[in-house]
Amino acid sequence: MSQLKKVINTTQLWSIAVGLVISGEYFGWNYGWATSGTIGFLISTLIVTVMYVTFIFSYTELTAAIPDAGGTFEYASRAFGTLGGFIAAFATLVDFLLAPPAIAYALGSYTHFLNPNIPVIPVAIGTYFVFIAINVLGIKESARFSLIVTILSVVELVIFMAIIFPFFKTDNFLAHNPPTLTTDNIFAGIPFAIWFFVAIEGVAMVAEEVKDPNTTIPKAYISGILTLVLLALGVMILSAGVGDWRLLSNIDYPLPETLAMTLGRNNYWAKAFASLGLFGLIASFHCNTISYSRQIYALARAGYLPKFLSAVNQRFQTPHWALIGGGLVGFVAIFTGTISQIIILSVLGAVIMYGISMLSLIVLRRKEPHLVRPFKAPFYPIFPIVAFVLSLICMIAIIYYNQFLGMIFFVGMLVSLGGFYLIRNKKNARY
Repeated sequence: MSQLKKVINTTQLWSIAVGLVISGEYFGWNYGWATSGTIGFLISTLIVTVMYVTFIFSYTELTAAIPDAGGTFEYASRAFGTLGGFIAAFATLVDFLLAPPAIAYALGSYTHFLNPNIPVIPVAIGTYFVFIAINVLGIKESARFSLIVTILSVVELVIFMAIIFPFFKTDNFLAHNPPTLTTDNIFAGIPFAIWFFVAIEGVAMVAEEVKDPNTTIPKAYISGILTLVLLALGVMILSAGVGDWRLLSNIDYPLPETLAMTLGRNNYWAKAFASLGLFGLIASFHCNTISYSRQIYALARAGYLPKFLSAVNQRFQTPHWALIGGGLVGFVAIFTGTISQIIILSVLGAVIMYGISMLSLIVLRRKEPHLVRPFKAPFYPIFPIVAFVLSLICMIAIIYYNQFLGMIFFVGMLVSLGGFYLIRNKKNARY
């Protein structure tokens, strides 16, 4: 079988890490204001930030020690066997297959904001066709494209914060919040706070294509999470203080609307930012397309998905059927859910994956003590335990406030697990 090419350097991997997530700074998080208010959501975001910082510093140990496209699936399989691997695989697929349709829908919404004559869904569908084609052409070309759009996105967010900073007022940030801050306010906002950072773990899925993974992966992961923490807190806090934040809490394009509130709807910067804001969404969609395709490829290679999905294009050495298969799932999601529901399902898959990753780290420290670990989690076992406990709290909060979606997730997992064992037993019976 053809192998994936090792071509990604540290800067490109940083761009993939940040690019995977950066659309979360452009939309989606603002729904947390609707459920929690600005104060409650700030606390939600700080809790989630602690979870991600401890998680990434711990997860980096696994990714550097086991640079496999399967990511968490591979770690959990080595730690817990087939069942653990399946749970990790299902959670990761939900995470990475449902993030792109939410981003694609937001791309359509931003485009519609610029030109109301352009409908949302055709733009969302067209996005899949364009970026599947780009990713089929080769990981080296994809990584270069990712670097360009990610740098443009980061620069744009810095300019955005600089423009609105003079308009920030603490009174605006504190206004219109619930009279009493409750745990309900805080926990209801958690899935939208997770959207600030969700998918950074996708770096693990391109680990087989990284040059010198022992040093490249730790540098890219750590610099990536620090970049995202600064951007997330800056964008969220400043946006809440420039006017009535309630006007931003239920729309798919909060940043251009923030500029329209501060500078006027016909202001040049407001119009230009709506156009340039597409870079952040493009960066995340592109990088998530890379990640979901590598996860599908790895699972098919391991026998968890149909074997043809592990085929690698002979000319470009990219998993073309995995790219197309994930795109078909995205089409269905675009037509069947709202952005907020898709986000919730995606982050539910993510936090379950985070939890099983941290357990895998602890088990593998005991089970494989001689495994070469180029990077070790600092403050072990405190960091992985903190990350696990917070991911568990986040999972409970998401399910409690979204019980129907939680039921859909776990029913889907059980049905898939039953189908997996049924097919595997039939195959074993033939030999």
